[in-house]
Amino acid sequence: MTQAVAVRRDGDSFQARIFWRKAACLLDPKSPVMQVGFESGPKGFDDVWVAYVPDRAPNDHEGKPVLREHIQCKWHVSVNDFGYADLVDPEWINANRFSLLQRARAAQVAHARDGIGARFKLLTNWRIGQTDPLRGYINQKSKTLRLKDLFDGSTDRSMAGKVRKLWREHLDIDDQELMLLARTLSLDTDSTSLEDHRDNLDLLFENRGLRRVPVNESSFVYDDVAFQWLAQGRLDFNRQTFREACKREGLLDGDGRAHVVFGVKSFEHPFDRLEDRCTVVLDLIPHFDERAIRDQADWTATLYPKLKRFLQAAATDQQHLRLILDAHITLAFAAGSVLNIKSGRNVEIEQRTVHRNVWHSSDMPRDPSWPGWTFDLETLNESGGDIAVAVGLTHDVVPAVKAHIAASLPQVSSLLVARPTCDAGARSVVCGRHAFDLAEGLALQINQRCHVDRPALHLFIAAPNAFTFFFGQRQPSLGKTTLYEYDFEGANGAGYRPSISLPI
Repeated sequence: MTQAVAVRRDGDSFQARIFWRKAACLLDPKSPVMQVGFESGPKGFDDVWVAYVPDRAPNDHEGKPVLREHIQCKWHVSVNDFGYADLVDPEWINANRFSLLQRARAAQVAHARDGIGARFKLLTNWRIGQTDPLRGYINQKSKTLRLKDLFDGSTDRSMAGKVRKLWREHLDIDDQELMLLARTLSLDTDSTSLEDHRDNLDLLFENRGLRRVPVNESSFVYDDVAFQWLAQGRLDFNRQTFREACKREGLLDGDGRAHVVFGVKSFEHPFDRLEDRCTVVLDLIPHFDERAIRDQADWTATLYPKLKRFLQAAATDQQHLRLILDAHITLAFAAGSVLNIKSGRNVEIEQRTVHRNVWHSSDMPRDPSWPGWTFDLETLNESGGDIAVAVGLTHDVVPAVKAHIAASLPQVSSLLVARPTCDAGARSVVCGRHAFDLAEGLALQINQRCHVDRPALHLFIAAPNAFTFFFGQRQPSLGKTTLYEYDFEGANGAGYRPSISLPI
């Protein structure tokens, strides 16, 4: 019984923390979130719902606005897999009669008859099985279904056909009606621990002017408050009613004003949209297909100019900037080159590591136990040409870099390999000051080796974006620098491709 109670409490905490992640946006007058509900809405998708301002609502995979998002939270104390057949099994959601898919169908008919304007999201810490057919039909950016692949005109004997047939017959509808339902579905995995959710909320609360809860306190008052409001019948909030409710609970910190946070994104975390917690966001996602850029020329012709204008406008009004960079390493480096050491701006970076933290150049006292650099310089030929730099803080990039140089960069005569003195990984950089010092040390090493003829640099980086930003701040002293992006999805044959050459 004790274990069952603990599991139920953890499930309630998960739901409450998803609610607060959305509701805190109501304290930001520039957020597109205009209303948030708790334990209300269509049956089966009533844990949390969000309504967006129509002209600033997020878009679905066809570019149509999602005006309402209904979220069903499914928390398990142990992580397991699920697949397309589980969605038609009532027992999978601990129900006696109706499956998740049946409830989604009822919600879609009631709230999005034409399949447009609403999204019904399952948010669970379970994963779609590696070998389950459903896995191949999930759009990894939005966690929605890939309609063109699922409804590809194949017969019921095909892989997609088996999925469609099971769902269609379970719901007693035809393929056209099933497609309308599929347009509104989102199947999202949130493997974040409850403690990490609390860490993430701590930064969000600071940004939105809510009282922070010290990490040494075992209880987290926000979990209880959500259910107290539920017991009082307060099931949904707009900007005014939410601020008033927080004020009555003593949850506003000082004057309750939100911090100004700037976001840049070239990809999106499906359960952590920057618009929900940033004052202003530069959205570059339309220029990419997943992580691959649609047109290589856009790096220089479009993305860099947009980024430069965005950051210069931010720096004009702010001496102190907080940036969230859900972006490629090229854009993190380029952002640093715009807000370089001589810009006179104090910049913080929200860094996703094992936990999410705000890093800046003096956030912690220096510690001699922090990992430093190990440098190796390899001569590739005697031409005295360009130099390549392989930075492997999070993982080893040297084999892939050497392969690219051999195939595509005959002008590179030497390779400087920079590795941490510890094992590469998520913990190789401790904090903002450590990242800043590592960037300084790498720039110094390059300048010492290139001070005479200053050859062109080719940078291959696997590192936290905060480090890459701080390193980019030193671009003026590095000379001509070309960045490279790795094709992780293999959309362009895998390997590296050049992105931006700075200065432009």
